[in-house]
Amino acid sequence: MPIALIPSFVAPSAPDVIGYDELADPAEEVMAQCGFFVPHYLGPDPNAHLMARMPLLERTQLLTAGFEAALPYLPQGVVLSNAVGVHDAATSELAVGLILASLRGIDTAARAMTTATWVHSHHVSLADRSVLILGAGGVGSALARRLEGFEAEVTLVGRTRRTTLAGEPAVTARVAGSVAGFSELQDLLPKADIVVLALPLTIETKGLVDSQFLARMRDDSLLVNIARGPVVKTDDLVAALSSGRIRAALDVTDPEPLPVDHPLWRCPNLLITGHLGGNTTSFPPRAILLITEQLRRWRSGEPALHIVAGGST
Repeated sequence: MPIALIPSFVAPSAPDVIGYDELADPAEEVMAQCGFFVPHYLGPDPNAHLMARMPLLERTQLLTAGFEAALPYLPQGVVLSNAVGVHDAATSELAVGLILASLRGIDTAARAMTTATWVHSHHVSLADRSVLILGAGGVGSALARRLEGFEAEVTLVGRTRRTTLAGEPAVTARVAGSVAGFSELQDLLPKADIVVLALPLTIETKGLVDSQFLARMRDDSLLVNIARGPVVKTDDLVAALSSGRIRAALDVTDPEPLPVDHPLWRCPNLLITGHLGGNTTSFPPRAILLITEQLRRWRSGEPALHIVAGGST
Protein backbone atom coordinates (compact mmCIF):
# COMPACT_ATOMS: atom_id res chain seq x y z
CA MET A 1 0.00 0.00 0.00
CA PRO A 2 1.29 3.51 -0.81
CA ILE A 3 2.26 5.73 2.11
CA ALA A 4 1.97 9.43 2.85
CA LEU A 5 5.18 11.44 3.14
CA ILE A 6 4.69 14.64 5.16
CA PRO A 7 7.02 17.11 6.98
CA SER A 8 7.25 16.04 10.62
CA PHE A 9 5.92 19.26 12.12
CA VAL A 10 2.54 18.86 10.38
CA ALA A 11 2.39 15.06 10.02
CA PRO A 12 -0.77 13.52 11.55
CA SER A 13 -0.21 10.35 13.54
CA ALA A 14 -1.26 7.35 11.41
CA PRO A 15 0.29 3.99 10.38
CA ASP A 16 0.56 4.99 6.73
CA VAL A 17 2.08 8.43 7.43
CA ILE A 18 5.84 8.98 7.56
CA GLY A 19 7.10 12.31 8.84
CA TYR A 20 10.33 13.56 7.32
CA ASP A 21 12.86 16.21 8.34
CA GLU A 22 12.53 19.32 6.20
CA LEU A 23 16.32 19.78 6.23
CA ALA A 24 17.00 16.49 4.43
CA ASP A 25 15.50 14.52 1.55
CA PRO A 26 13.57 11.37 2.49
CA ALA A 27 15.26 8.04 1.79
CA GLU A 28 14.88 6.68 -1.74
CA GLU A 29 13.10 3.54 -0.53
CA VAL A 30 10.55 5.69 1.28
CA MET A 31 9.92 7.89 -1.76
CA ALA A 32 9.43 4.76 -3.86
CA GLN A 33 6.37 3.91 -1.72
CA CYS A 34 4.88 7.41 -1.59
CA GLY A 35 1.36 7.94 -2.89
CA PHE A 36 0.54 11.18 -1.04
CA PHE A 37 3.23 13.86 -0.73
CA VAL A 38 3.47 17.16 1.12
CA PRO A 39 6.54 19.18 0.02
CA HIS A 40 8.39 21.08 2.71
CA TYR A 41 7.85 24.72 3.63
CA LEU A 42 11.41 25.95 4.11
CA GLY A 43 13.16 28.29 1.71
CA PRO A 44 11.93 30.04 -1.44
CA ASP A 45 11.27 26.73 -3.25
CA PRO A 46 9.51 23.62 -1.91
CA ASN A 47 11.22 20.31 -2.63
CA ALA A 48 8.63 19.56 -5.29
CA HIS A 49 11.33 18.19 -7.60
CA LEU A 50 11.25 15.00 -5.49
CA MET A 51 7.93 14.08 -7.13
CA ALA A 52 9.89 12.70 -10.09
CA ARG A 53 11.32 10.03 -7.75
CA MET A 54 7.90 8.83 -6.55
CA PRO A 55 6.52 6.30 -9.08
CA LEU A 56 3.37 5.59 -7.00
CA LEU A 57 2.52 9.24 -6.38
CA GLU A 58 -1.16 10.13 -6.80
CA ARG A 59 -1.65 13.40 -4.93
CA THR A 60 0.53 16.29 -3.75
CA GLN A 61 -0.65 18.75 -1.10
CA LEU A 62 1.26 22.03 -0.86
CA LEU A 63 1.72 23.97 2.37
CA THR A 64 1.53 27.26 0.48
CA ALA A 65 -1.29 29.10 -1.24
CA GLY A 66 1.04 29.81 -4.16
CA PHE A 67 1.67 26.84 -6.42
CA GLU A 68 3.74 28.19 -9.30
CA ALA A 69 7.03 26.73 -7.99
CA ALA A 70 5.63 23.17 -8.01
CA LEU A 71 4.05 23.19 -11.47
CA PRO A 72 7.25 22.51 -13.46
CA TYR A 73 7.82 19.30 -11.46
CA LEU A 74 4.29 17.90 -11.45
CA PRO A 75 4.26 14.41 -13.02
CA GLN A 76 1.50 13.59 -15.48
CA GLY A 77 -1.62 12.33 -13.74
CA VAL A 78 -0.66 13.57 -10.25
CA VAL A 79 -3.21 15.85 -8.59
CA LEU A 80 -1.81 19.06 -7.06
CA SER A 81 -3.67 20.98 -4.31
CA ASN A 82 -2.71 24.24 -2.64
CA ALA A 83 -3.18 25.29 0.99
CA VAL A 84 -6.44 27.22 0.73
CA GLY A 85 -7.39 28.67 4.13
CA VAL A 86 -4.15 27.74 5.91
CA HIS A 87 -2.50 31.17 5.64
CA ASP A 88 -5.51 33.47 5.40
CA ALA A 89 -5.45 34.65 9.02
CA ALA A 90 -1.68 35.13 9.34
CA THR A 91 -1.15 36.80 5.97
CA SER A 92 -4.09 39.16 6.37
CA GLU A 93 -2.82 40.06 9.86
CA LEU A 94 0.56 40.98 8.39
CA ALA A 95 -1.11 43.10 5.70
CA VAL A 96 -2.90 45.09 8.41
CA GLY A 97 0.41 45.49 10.23
CA LEU A 98 2.20 46.71 7.10
CA ILE A 99 -0.56 49.20 6.36
CA LEU A 100 -0.58 50.60 9.90
CA ALA A 101 3.21 50.72 10.16
CA SER A 102 3.47 52.60 6.87
CA LEU A 103 0.61 55.02 7.46
CA ARG A 104 1.48 55.82 11.07
CA GLY A 105 5.27 55.98 10.68
CA ILE A 106 5.97 53.07 13.02
CA ASP A 107 8.98 51.98 10.96
CA THR A 108 10.41 55.51 11.19
CA ALA A 109 9.86 55.53 14.95
CA ALA A 110 11.63 52.17 15.31
CA ARG A 111 14.69 53.52 13.49
CA ALA A 112 14.61 56.71 15.57
CA MET A 113 14.82 54.63 18.76
CA THR A 114 18.33 53.48 17.81
CA THR A 115 19.51 57.09 18.25
CA ALA A 116 17.17 57.94 21.13
CA THR A 117 15.42 60.49 18.93
CA TRP A 118 11.91 61.63 19.84
CA VAL A 119 9.93 61.97 16.58
CA HIS A 120 6.51 63.59 16.68
CA SER A 121 4.69 64.25 13.41
CA HIS A 122 1.32 64.19 11.69
CA HIS A 123 0.33 60.90 9.99
CA VAL A 124 -2.49 59.40 7.96
CA SER A 125 -5.13 57.29 9.71
CA LEU A 126 -6.41 54.02 8.30
CA ALA A 127 -9.92 55.16 9.24
CA ASP A 128 -11.73 56.65 6.24
CA ARG A 129 -9.08 55.46 3.77
CA SER A 130 -10.20 53.72 0.56
CA VAL A 131 -8.57 50.30 0.23
CA LEU A 132 -8.45 48.33 -3.01
CA ILE A 133 -7.66 44.62 -2.52
CA LEU A 134 -6.58 42.82 -5.69
CA GLY A 135 -7.45 39.17 -5.14
CA ALA A 136 -10.83 38.13 -3.77
CA GLY A 137 -9.79 34.69 -2.52
CA GLY A 138 -9.15 33.57 1.04
CA VAL A 139 -6.44 36.07 1.97
CA GLY A 140 -8.12 39.02 0.25
CA SER A 141 -11.48 38.24 1.86
CA ALA A 142 -9.88 37.75 5.29
CA LEU A 143 -8.14 41.11 4.96
CA ALA A 144 -11.38 42.83 3.96
CA ARG A 145 -13.10 41.52 7.09
CA ARG A 146 -10.27 42.79 9.29
CA LEU A 147 -10.15 46.22 7.66
CA GLU A 148 -13.86 46.70 8.21
CA GLY A 149 -13.13 47.13 11.92
CA PHE A 150 -10.78 50.01 11.10
CA GLU A 151 -13.58 51.95 9.40
CA ALA A 152 -11.89 51.80 6.01
CA GLU A 153 -13.75 51.73 2.69
CA VAL A 154 -12.88 48.37 1.11
CA THR A 155 -13.25 47.17 -2.48
CA LEU A 156 -12.35 43.61 -3.48
CA VAL A 157 -11.24 42.90 -7.06
CA GLY A 158 -11.41 39.45 -8.66
CA ARG A 159 -11.16 38.11 -12.19
CA THR A 160 -14.77 38.99 -12.94
CA ARG A 161 -17.46 41.06 -11.24
CA ARG A 162 -19.74 39.04 -8.99
CA THR A 163 -21.82 39.29 -5.84
CA THR A 164 -20.09 38.14 -2.66
CA LEU A 165 -20.32 34.43 -1.88
CA ALA A 166 -20.71 32.55 1.38
CA GLY A 167 -17.60 33.05 3.50
CA GLU A 168 -16.69 36.34 1.84
CA PRO A 169 -17.09 39.70 3.61
CA ALA A 170 -20.61 40.57 4.63
CA VAL A 171 -22.37 43.47 2.96
CA THR A 172 -21.96 46.51 5.19
CA ALA A 173 -21.66 50.23 4.74
CA ARG A 174 -17.89 49.93 4.42
CA VAL A 175 -17.35 46.64 2.55
CA ALA A 176 -18.77 46.52 -0.96
CA GLY A 177 -21.50 43.94 -1.50
CA SER A 178 -19.91 42.75 -4.75
CA VAL A 179 -16.48 41.89 -6.09
CA ALA A 180 -15.26 44.18 -8.86
CA GLY A 181 -13.70 42.70 -11.98
CA PHE A 182 -10.17 43.29 -13.24
CA SER A 183 -11.63 45.08 -16.24
CA GLU A 184 -12.55 47.87 -13.78
CA LEU A 185 -9.01 48.41 -12.48
CA GLN A 186 -8.28 51.42 -14.68
CA ASP A 187 -11.12 53.33 -13.04
CA LEU A 188 -10.58 52.00 -9.50
CA LEU A 189 -6.84 52.66 -9.10
CA PRO A 190 -6.96 56.47 -9.07
CA LYS A 191 -9.61 56.40 -6.34
CA ALA A 192 -7.68 54.21 -3.87
CA ASP A 193 -5.53 55.42 -0.98
CA ILE A 194 -4.17 51.89 -0.43
CA VAL A 195 -3.73 49.10 -2.99
CA VAL A 196 -3.10 45.60 -1.61
CA LEU A 197 -1.88 42.75 -3.80
CA ALA A 198 -3.27 39.39 -2.63
CA LEU A 199 -3.11 37.57 -5.97
CA PRO A 200 -1.70 34.21 -7.03
CA LEU A 201 1.26 34.41 -9.40
CA THR A 202 0.04 33.35 -12.84
CA ILE A 203 0.80 34.20 -16.45
CA GLU A 204 -1.89 36.86 -16.23
CA THR A 205 -0.67 38.46 -12.98
CA LYS A 206 3.10 38.35 -13.54
CA GLY A 207 4.26 41.94 -14.04
CA LEU A 208 0.72 43.26 -13.51
CA VAL A 209 2.04 46.17 -11.45
CA ASP A 210 4.12 48.03 -14.02
CA SER A 211 4.84 51.69 -14.76
CA GLN A 212 1.35 52.24 -16.20
CA PHE A 213 -0.33 50.63 -13.18
CA LEU A 214 1.76 52.71 -10.78
CA ALA A 215 1.12 55.90 -12.76
CA ARG A 216 -2.63 55.45 -12.25
CA MET A 217 -2.25 55.20 -8.48
CA ARG A 218 -3.13 58.32 -6.51
CA ASP A 219 -0.29 60.58 -5.35
CA ASP A 220 0.96 59.55 -1.88
CA SER A 221 -1.00 56.29 -2.05
CA LEU A 222 0.36 53.06 -0.57
CA LEU A 223 1.09 49.80 -2.41
CA VAL A 224 1.19 46.66 -0.23
CA ASN A 225 2.40 43.34 -1.67
CA ILE A 226 1.58 40.18 0.30
CA ALA A 227 1.25 38.08 -2.86
CA ARG A 228 4.37 37.17 -4.84
CA GLY A 229 7.29 39.40 -5.80
CA PRO A 230 7.01 38.98 -9.61
CA VAL A 231 3.46 40.39 -9.59
CA VAL A 232 5.34 43.72 -9.47
CA LYS A 233 7.92 44.88 -12.01
CA THR A 234 10.68 45.79 -9.58
CA ASP A 235 12.46 48.35 -11.77
CA ASP A 236 9.20 50.21 -12.33
CA LEU A 237 8.49 50.24 -8.59
CA VAL A 238 12.00 51.53 -7.82
CA ALA A 239 11.41 54.40 -10.24
CA ALA A 240 8.02 55.25 -8.73
CA LEU A 241 9.35 55.18 -5.16
CA SER A 242 12.44 57.19 -6.05
CA SER A 243 10.22 59.94 -7.42
CA GLY A 244 8.55 60.17 -4.00
CA ARG A 245 5.09 60.04 -5.54
CA ILE A 246 3.89 56.81 -3.86
CA ARG A 247 4.78 54.60 -0.88
CA ALA A 248 5.08 50.82 -0.59
CA ALA A 249 5.20 48.02 1.98
CA LEU A 250 6.50 44.71 0.67
CA ASP A 251 6.51 41.30 2.30
CA VAL A 252 7.65 39.76 -1.00
CA THR A 253 10.11 41.00 -3.60
CA ASP A 254 11.58 40.08 -6.96
CA PRO A 255 14.29 38.84 -6.61
CA GLU A 256 13.89 37.10 -3.27
CA PRO A 257 15.67 37.17 -0.95
CA LEU A 258 16.66 40.70 -1.89
CA PRO A 259 20.45 41.08 -2.46
CA VAL A 260 22.22 43.49 -0.12
CA ASP A 261 23.12 45.83 -2.99
CA HIS A 262 19.66 45.96 -4.53
CA PRO A 263 18.32 49.50 -5.12
CA LEU A 264 15.02 48.67 -3.35
CA TRP A 265 16.84 48.80 -0.02
CA ARG A 266 17.69 52.45 -0.64
CA CYS A 267 14.28 53.60 -1.86
CA PRO A 268 12.42 56.21 0.17
CA ASN A 269 8.89 55.61 1.46
CA LEU A 270 9.42 51.84 1.62
CA LEU A 271 8.97 49.18 4.32
CA ILE A 272 10.23 45.64 3.63
CA THR A 273 9.64 42.45 5.63
CA GLY A 274 11.23 39.13 4.73
CA HIS A 275 8.30 37.05 3.43
CA LEU A 276 6.74 36.65 6.87
CA GLY A 277 3.15 36.30 5.67
CA GLY A 278 2.15 32.77 6.65
CA ASN A 279 4.94 31.63 8.95
CA THR A 280 3.26 32.05 12.34
CA THR A 281 1.86 29.95 15.19
CA SER A 282 -1.49 29.77 13.38
CA PHE A 283 0.07 27.86 10.48
CA PRO A 284 0.71 24.31 11.86
CA PRO A 285 -2.75 23.62 13.36
CA ARG A 286 -4.52 24.83 10.21
CA ALA A 287 -2.15 22.84 8.01
CA ILE A 288 -2.74 19.67 10.03
CA LEU A 289 -6.51 20.04 9.71
CA LEU A 290 -6.26 20.39 5.92
CA ILE A 291 -3.77 17.53 5.53
CA THR A 292 -5.90 15.24 7.69
CA GLU A 293 -8.94 15.88 5.51
CA GLN A 294 -6.97 15.46 2.29
CA LEU A 295 -5.54 12.17 3.59
CA ARG A 296 -9.04 10.93 4.41
CA ARG A 297 -10.18 11.76 0.91
CA TRP A 298 -7.14 10.07 -0.64
CA ARG A 299 -7.65 6.88 1.35
CA SER A 300 -11.36 6.72 0.53
CA GLY A 301 -10.95 7.60 -3.14
CA GLU A 302 -12.86 10.88 -2.84
CA PRO A 303 -11.80 13.90 -4.92
CA ALA A 304 -9.15 16.13 -3.36
CA LEU A 305 -9.95 19.64 -2.23
CA HIS A 306 -8.41 22.81 -3.71
CA ILE A 307 -7.07 21.23 -6.88
CA VAL A 308 -4.94 23.65 -8.89
CA ALA A 309 -3.44 21.28 -11.47
CA GLY A 310 -3.26 17.67 -12.56
CA GLY A 311 -6.87 16.49 -12.78
CA SER A 312 -9.96 16.07 -10.67
CA THR A 313 -9.41 12.87 -8.70
